[in-house]
Amino acid sequence: MPELTGVRVVKLPVADLPKSVDWYRRVYGFAPTYEFPDEEGVVRGVAGDLPGCGYTGLALRENPEARGIAGLEVMFGVRDRAALEGWVAHLDEQGAEHSPIIEATLGWLVVVYDPDGHEHHLYTDERHGIDQSGRAGYGRATAGQA
Repeated sequence: MPELTGVRVVKLPVADLPKSVDWYRRVYGFAPTYEFPDEEGVVRGVAGDLPGCGYTGLALRENPEARGIAGLEVMFGVRDRAALEGWVAHLDEQGAEHSPIIEATLGWLVVVYDPDGHEHHLYTDERHGIDQSGRAGYGRATAGQA
């Protein structure tokens, strides 16, 4: 099988492009580098960089049907629980809707909701060591991975 080299861009549909660009700038430090105008010259999308995400970029594309798309989520890595607590403080300062810190399958996570209700999971690289494998809705190792 040929080898993949990584994830280049995550593209999310947004109902209100200017509102979403503002939110992603304030919350994640999003830095747009490209814009995508339609045939009439109206910008309907932007793409750019997210600090800490290496070469994986973010693209936002206007789509009036974007609100509440079930099952759409993005997961971002966070170093450890202390860093996650820092994110909670930042999210509170920005007025971003989010969950409390959750003991997830392997580490801690906070669920963040963007203006369209898309879920973003801030998930720690640090593992908490709690065995969640017997709990409904939590992950367990697949055969051969335990």
